[in-house]
Amino acid sequence: MPPHSDIVKVAIEWPGANAQLIEIDQKKPLSSIIREVCDGWSLSGSEQFALRYADGPQLYITEQSRSEMKNGTILRLAISPARAARQLLDRIQSHGIDARLEALKELAKLSADPTFATEFINMEGIGTLARLVESGTHFGEMLAFTLTAFLELMDHGIVSWDLISLSFIKQIAGYVNQPMVDVSILQRSLAILESMVLNSHSLYHRVAQDITVGQLIGHLSNQEIQTYAIALINALFLKAPEDRRQEMASTLAQKHLRSIILNHVIRGNRPIKAEMAHQLYVLQVLTFNLLEERMMTKMDPSDQAQRDIIFELRRIAFDGENDPSGTEKRKAMYTKDYKMLGFTNHVNPAMDFTQTPPGMLALDNMLYLAKLHQDTYIRIVLENSSREDKHECPFGRCAIELTRMLCEILQVGELPNEGCNDYHPMFFTHDRAWEEFFCVCIQLLNKTWKEMRATAEDFNKVMQVVREQITRALAMKPSSLDHLKGKLRGLSYSEILRLRQSERMSQDDFQSPPIIELRERIQPEILELIKQQRLNRLCEGSCFRKLGNRRRQEKFWFCRLSLNHKVLHYGDLDESPQGEVPLELLTDKIPVSDIKSVVTGKDCPHMKEKSALKQNKEVLELAFSVLHDPDENLNFVAPNKYEYCVWTDGLCALLGREMGSDLTRSDLDTLISMEMKLRLLDLENIAIPETPPPVPKEPSTYNFTYNYG
Repeated sequence: MPPHSDIVKVAIEWPGANAQLIEIDQKKPLSSIIREVCDGWSLSGSEQFALRYADGPQLYITEQSRSEMKNGTILRLAISPARAARQLLDRIQSHGIDARLEALKELAKLSADPTFATEFINMEGIGTLARLVESGTHFGEMLAFTLTAFLELMDHGIVSWDLISLSFIKQIAGYVNQPMVDVSILQRSLAILESMVLNSHSLYHRVAQDITVGQLIGHLSNQEIQTYAIALINALFLKAPEDRRQEMASTLAQKHLRSIILNHVIRGNRPIKAEMAHQLYVLQVLTFNLLEERMMTKMDPSDQAQRDIIFELRRIAFDGENDPSGTEKRKAMYTKDYKMLGFTNHVNPAMDFTQTPPGMLALDNMLYLAKLHQDTYIRIVLENSSREDKHECPFGRCAIELTRMLCEILQVGELPNEGCNDYHPMFFTHDRAWEEFFCVCIQLLNKTWKEMRATAEDFNKVMQVVREQITRALAMKPSSLDHLKGKLRGLSYSEILRLRQSERMSQDDFQSPPIIELRERIQPEILELIKQQRLNRLCEGSCFRKLGNRRRQEKFWFCRLSLNHKVLHYGDLDESPQGEVPLELLTDKIPVSDIKSVVTGKDCPHMKEKSALKQNKEVLELAFSVLHDPDENLNFVAPNKYEYCVWTDGLCALLGREMGSDLTRSDLDTLISMEMKLRLLDLENIAIPETPPPVPKEPSTYNFTYNYG
C-alpha cells in the first residue's frame, strides 16, 4: 500500500453516468489514472481525455498541478486540452453564427487555463482571433467573447505583444473612439490597449498615435468603464518618454482630468473599489513624479534668471523699498534682507538651493507662496524678522527643509507600488495641489515654531514635530485642503505632546520593581486574550485578492477557520464579499493537524520567483504561506498590514507558537498599560480582576502607535 500522504480520495463525473469514487495514487502517472477512469465507463482512446476540476475555474489537471488536489475534490473527465483547442478552433471558423457564438463563449472561459492556452496558441489560435477582429464583421456578444479570449490568451505571456499587427491595433483603437460601443467591448478594448502599452515599447508609440487623452477622459463619466480608462491613461503616462510627460500633463490639465475624476469618481455615487483606488494612487504618484526634475535640479548661482527669483522674493517681502545708490550700501541692505528672509547664506542665498533634493523645487514653492498668497508670505517674513534673534523662524531655511520633507512623505520620484491603494482625495481638489499643500504646511511650521518657543538650536526638533503633524493628518485622509487645515489645527504642539505621552505610557514599563512584577503577572492572561481575538478573527475569515498579470480583472478567494479550530476552509469567489461567507461555499479545506509551518515574505513559495523590483516590495511584505502535508502550500497576499498581522499571529497561535508581529507587541503594551492604570488606581489592592479589558476587533478601533490603515 502506498503511504497515506500519496493517496487522494476524489469523485470523478462524466455526463450521463454515475460518478466514480476513486483513490488516486499521486505516485502513479496521470495517464494511467485517466486510462483506468475511462475503462470504468467503457470509453476508448484515453489519450483523448483529461481531468478537470468540476468547480471554480475548472482548470485542467497536469502532472505539474496534480499536487493541488485535495481529499473530497470533485473532478470531471473532459476531452484533452489539445482536442478541445482543435475543436474550438474549427468551430470559431465555421459559417454557422450560432455555432460560432457558442464556440467563442466557451473559448473565452477556457482561455484562462494555461494548459489549454498553450495548446490553442500552438495551433495559431491567436492569429485566428486577431483576423476575426481585423475583419470588422463581428459585433455585440460575438466580438466581446473574441476580445475576452484574446486578452486571456495574451495574458499568459506565451506570445510577445510585439507580434500584434498594426491593423489589429487600429481596429481596437476604433472601438474606443466610436461614440456608441457596447460597454463590454469597450472594457476589453481599453484593457487590451493598456496591456499593449505596458508590455511593448514599440506598441506604446502606435497606441499613443491612435488614442488621445481627450477621448479617454470622455469615457470617465461612464461608471462601468472608468477604471479601464484611468488605467490606460496611467499606462500612457508611465511609459511616455521624459520629454513627453510634461506635455501630457499639460494636456490632462487642459482637459480638466482632475475635476472630472473628482466629480465622477471620488465624489460619485458608488463606493471606490480596490482597483480604482489603486489607479487613483498610481495617477497621484505619476503626477507628483513630474516634480522630480525640479527637485533634482541645482540652482546655478551665475544664472541671472534664477537669481531674479530671489530678488523677487525680497521685493515682495519688503514692498520694493528703494535701494541705496552706493554699491556697498546696496550690498549691505541685501545681506540684511536675506538674513530677514531666513536664508542660511546671507551674502549669496542662491547657494542655499544647490543641494538636491529639494533643489529648485523649494524656490518654486517659495515663489508660489509669495505671489499667490502674498499676505501670508509677508506676514510670515515680517513677523519673524521682528522677533528676538534667538526666536525667529528662518523662512528660507524652513521652506527648503519643508520641501525636502514633503518630497520624502509623498515619495516624489518613486515608482508606484503594486498593490498600494494609498491615494489622497484632497490632491484631486486643486489644480496646484502640491503648491497649495506646501502653503498649508509652511503656515503650520511657523505656528508650531511659535508654540514650541523654538530657537535656532531647536530647528531639527521643530521639523520632527511638523513631520509628525503632517503624517498624522494625512493618515486621516482629509477630503480637501480645507479639511486638512482643520485636521492640522487639531494637531497642535500640545496635542502632539499629549499623544506622545499617551503612546509612551502605553509602552513604558516603569522601572520600579512592583510595577515590573505587576506587568509580569498580567502579561500571560493578556496574551491569551489577544490569542483568542486572533483566532476569532480567523473564524470570521477574510477575503484575499489573487494577484495576476492584469489587476483590472480582480479575482478573489476567501479563507476562514472552523469554529472548532480544526479545519481551514477556503474557496474562490466571483467578487469581494460584503459579509461572512458560509462554510458550505468554501469547497476546499486543510486540517489544522496537517499544517507544518507558516512562512512569510521571501520564504513563501509564491514569492521566490518575484523580482526585487520596487513595485513588488509591498506585495512581498504582505505575503505568507501555510505549508502542510503532503508537501503542499496555501499562499496568501494580505489586503493590508493589519490583516497580515492578524492572520500570521492567528496561525501561529493555532500551531501553539509565539505571536511575534508588531501588532501583537503594540496590543500587548497597550492593553497591559490600560490594565495597569486601572489597577494602580487602588495600590492597596492589586489583585488581578476576573475580566481583563476587551481586545478591539477592527483596525479602526486601535489608537496605538502602529497605524496600518
